[in-house]
Amino acid sequence: MAQHEPKLTTTEKAKLACLGARMCKRSLAGEDVYLGDLKRKFNRVLDGAAKRAEKDA
Repeated sequence: MAQHEPKLTTTEKAKLACLGARMCKRSLAGEDVYLGDLKRKFNRVLDGAAKRAEKDA
Protein backbone atom coordinates (compact mmCIF):
# COMPACT_ATOMS: atom_id res chain seq x y z
CA MET A 1 0.00 0.00 0.00
CA ALA A 2 1.39 3.39 -0.98
CA GLN A 3 1.78 5.99 1.71
CA HIS A 4 -0.15 9.21 1.27
CA GLU A 5 2.24 12.14 1.23
CA PRO A 6 0.95 15.17 3.17
CA LYS A 7 0.44 18.46 1.41
CA LEU A 8 3.48 20.63 2.08
CA THR A 9 3.45 24.31 2.94
CA THR A 10 5.63 26.76 1.06
CA THR A 11 8.08 26.90 3.97
CA GLU A 12 8.35 23.12 4.12
CA LYS A 13 8.96 22.95 0.36
CA ALA A 14 11.72 25.55 0.67
CA LYS A 15 13.36 23.70 3.57
CA LEU A 16 13.27 20.40 1.67
CA ALA A 17 14.71 22.02 -1.45
CA CYS A 18 17.53 23.56 0.56
CA LEU A 19 18.30 20.29 2.33
CA GLY A 20 18.19 18.42 -0.98
CA ALA A 21 20.64 20.88 -2.51
CA ARG A 22 22.99 20.52 0.46
CA MET A 23 22.84 16.73 0.15
CA CYS A 24 23.70 16.99 -3.56
CA LYS A 25 26.60 19.31 -2.82
CA ARG A 26 27.99 16.93 -0.21
CA SER A 27 27.55 13.98 -2.56
CA LEU A 28 29.73 15.73 -5.12
CA ALA A 29 32.51 15.81 -2.54
CA GLY A 30 32.73 12.01 -2.56
CA GLU A 31 31.06 8.75 -1.62
CA ASP A 32 32.47 8.72 1.91
CA VAL A 33 30.82 11.99 2.97
CA TYR A 34 28.30 11.62 5.81
CA LEU A 35 24.71 12.57 4.88
CA GLY A 36 22.89 11.18 7.92
CA ASP A 37 22.38 14.54 9.60
CA LEU A 38 20.74 16.05 6.52
CA LYS A 39 18.59 12.96 5.97
CA ARG A 40 17.34 13.21 9.56
CA LYS A 41 16.44 16.88 9.06
CA PHE A 42 14.69 16.04 5.78
CA ASN A 43 12.66 13.28 7.46
CA ARG A 44 11.88 15.55 10.40
CA VAL A 45 10.28 18.12 8.06
CA LEU A 46 8.21 15.37 6.39
CA ASP A 47 7.15 13.98 9.78
CA GLY A 48 6.06 17.45 10.91
CA ALA A 49 4.00 17.85 7.75
CA ALA A 50 2.37 14.45 8.33
CA LYS A 51 1.51 15.37 11.93
CA ARG A 52 0.05 18.68 10.80
CA ALA A 53 -2.03 16.98 8.09
CA GLU A 54 -3.24 14.39 10.62
CA LYS A 55 -4.20 17.15 13.05
CA ASP A 56 -6.07 19.09 10.34
CA ALA A 57 -8.01 16.00 9.17
